[in-house]
Amino acid sequence: MSGDTPRLRLSLIAVVAVSLFVALFARLWFLQVLTAGEHELAAQRNQRRAIPLPATRGRILDRNGEVLVTNRASNVVTVDRSRLRPLDKDEQETLIRRLAAVVDRPPSMLRERLDDQRLGPFTPVPVAEDVDESVLVELRERRSEFPGVEAEQTAVRAYPHGSLAAHVLGYVGAINAEELATLGSPYRPGSRIGKDGVEKTFEADLRGVDGEVVIEVDAENLPVREITRRPPVQGNDIVLSIDLEVQRVTEAALAQGMQRVRPRIEDNGQPVLGGGSAVALDVDEGTVVAMASWPTFSPAEFVYGISPRLFADLNDPARGTPFVNRAVLGTYSPGSTWKLVTAMAGLATGVITPETVFVDQGVYTIPNCGRGCSRQNAGRASYGEVALSRALTVSSDVYFYDIGAKLWQQREQVGPTPMQDMGTQLGFGTGTGVALPVEADGRIPTPERRAQLNQQNPAAFPNGDWFIGDNVNLSIGQGELAVTPIQLANAYATFATGGTRYAPNVVLRVQTPDGEVVREVPPRVAAEVQVPPEARAPIMNGLVGVTAGPDPRATAVKPFAGFPLDVYPVAGKTGTAQTGGDRRDNALFAAIAPAHDPRYALTVVMERAGFGATAAAPVARRMLGQLSGLEEPAPVTFVTGGRE
Repeated sequence: MSGDTPRLRLSLIAVVAVSLFVALFARLWFLQVLTAGEHELAAQRNQRRAIPLPATRGRILDRNGEVLVTNRASNVVTVDRSRLRPLDKDEQETLIRRLAAVVDRPPSMLRERLDDQRLGPFTPVPVAEDVDESVLVELRERRSEFPGVEAEQTAVRAYPHGSLAAHVLGYVGAINAEELATLGSPYRPGSRIGKDGVEKTFEADLRGVDGEVVIEVDAENLPVREITRRPPVQGNDIVLSIDLEVQRVTEAALAQGMQRVRPRIEDNGQPVLGGGSAVALDVDEGTVVAMASWPTFSPAEFVYGISPRLFADLNDPARGTPFVNRAVLGTYSPGSTWKLVTAMAGLATGVITPETVFVDQGVYTIPNCGRGCSRQNAGRASYGEVALSRALTVSSDVYFYDIGAKLWQQREQVGPTPMQDMGTQLGFGTGTGVALPVEADGRIPTPERRAQLNQQNPAAFPNGDWFIGDNVNLSIGQGELAVTPIQLANAYATFATGGTRYAPNVVLRVQTPDGEVVREVPPRVAAEVQVPPEARAPIMNGLVGVTAGPDPRATAVKPFAGFPLDVYPVAGKTGTAQTGGDRRDNALFAAIAPAHDPRYALTVVMERAGFGATAAAPVARRMLGQLSGLEEPAPVTFVTGGRE
C-alpha cells in the first residue's frame, strides 16, 4: 500500500487540476462566446456619452404679429467639469480665480455654479452670462490656459416691450425636482420650462425638440471625439389674442390711476401699496384683448434665474405683490356692478317688470328686521320715482335693496337663491376657464353654504342662519360675495352676446417659425344663459344712460364727457365697494361697447381708490378710446365729485 500512496495522491491532484482548468475554460467560453454581445454593448455604453442640445423656444406674438417674446443671443462662458477632474485641488482653484478675473465675476459665484449637480457631469456648466464680446475673444486666444472652458453664444428669452403683458406672458425658469418628477421625459435636470402665464400653458408648443451630441470618452471619462450629432428643432410660435397697442394703453392708464391714488391709501394709519387690474374681452371671439395687473414685474429678471430676495419682493404685500395677476386671482366685492345680476334675477322671477316703479327717498328700511335695519343711498341721495332703467343709470341702491328683500320674502314662489343662481349662470363662483395656469373661483354666498360653514367650524362662523338683510346686502354686491375682475368682464360679455358665455381664450393659433398654421384655437362656449329681449333692452338702456345721460345724475357722465358716444355708445356701470374698517373703498367700472352692436366688454378694478366714477371710469374711457380708434392716446383725465 505504501507504494501506491504517492501514485494515488498524484492522481487526485491531476483530477483536481483538470477540473479547475475545465471550469476556467468553461467560464472563458461563457464570457467570450455566450455573453460577448452584452459586454460589447456595455463597453460601448461606457465609451459613449450623450449631451443634450437645448432647443430654442418659439416666439410669442400679439394678434397683429407684433413680437412680444423672442430670443436673443447671449455670450455665455461654460466649464466642462470632466476636464477639471484630472487637475488637483490647487490647480482647480487657480483656474477658477483666473477665469473669474477674465469674466469679471466673484470666484465664489463660479464655485457655486460648478458645485450645482442639477446638470449632468458632461453637460457644460454656465458660469457667466451676457459677457462682453472681448471676453469671448480673450478666452479663445488663451484656450490652453483654460482647459474645459468654452465661450459661446446661446439663445435666451428677450422681451422687446419690457414688462408689457408680463402676467399674461409668464416667465421661463429651470425645472425643479417636483416638476421633473411630474413631467418626466423629454425633460432633464437643467431644462428650462414655462413657469407661469402662456409660457406654462403652451409649454408643449413653445419648447421645441432638443437635439443631442454623442461623444466618445476614454477610461478616465475624458472626451475623445464626437460620434453623432442631432440638431435641435425650434419650438412653434403662438399668436395671442392680446392687442399690443390696447395692452400698452391699458397698462399705462391703470398705472397712472393707481399712482394717483397711491399716496392716499392707508390702513390703520400706515401707508399701504394697493393694486389694480383691467381686462378687455372680445365678446364675439370669446378672447382676451388686454389684461393688466398693477404693480407689475419684468419677465427679463427670470432669464438666468432669480435671487430669493427679489422673489420675496415680488410676493411682498407691502410692495403690492407685483407677482400676483389680480385680473384672475384678485377677489373683490363687486359693489354696484353686481346690479346687472340683481336686475336679471328680478326680471326672470317676475318680482319686478321694466315698468315697476319704486319711490326712492334715499333711505330703505328692511321689512320685518327690527331696530337698526335701515340702508341708504350714497350720500343719502334721493331719486324719487325710479323704474329699472333709471335705477341703473343713477345707481339707486334703495331700488335694488327692495328687489333683494322681495326675492327673500317670496322665496316660496321663486326659490331661496335667485340672485345666486343668476350669478352662477353668468359665471360667478367658479373660474372662467381662461387659458392661464391658475385662476381664483371667487365666492357666492348662499344660505346652504353659510349653514355648512357653521357646522364645520362654529368658532369661525358662529352664525349659520341667512336673513333678509343678507339678501339686501347681496343685491348691491356687498357682504360675503367675492368676484374676480375677469369674471365680472365675462358676465357683462355674456349679457352683451345675448346669453353666450365663453371660456376666454388668450391664444388665437399656433404656427411654425415660418408662419405656417399648426392649429387654430377655436372659441370655447362654457354655457348658454337665457336673456329674454324684454329683459335685455331695459337693462341695456339703463347702462347706456350711465355714461350718456340725459339724466344729470347719471353716475359716469363726467368721465365720459366729450367722448364720441353718438357714434360709439358705451353701456357702463360704476361700482364702489366697501372694504371694511377705515380703509377707502374699492373703485370699479364695467362696460360694454359699442352698446348698439357689442364688440367689447371690460372691467377696471382699483383697490382703495374711492368712487368708481372718479377713479375707475376714466381708466376705462382711455381703454375704450383705443379700442374704438376714436381718441388719440393721451394721459387719463380724472374727475372729481363722484358719488358712485
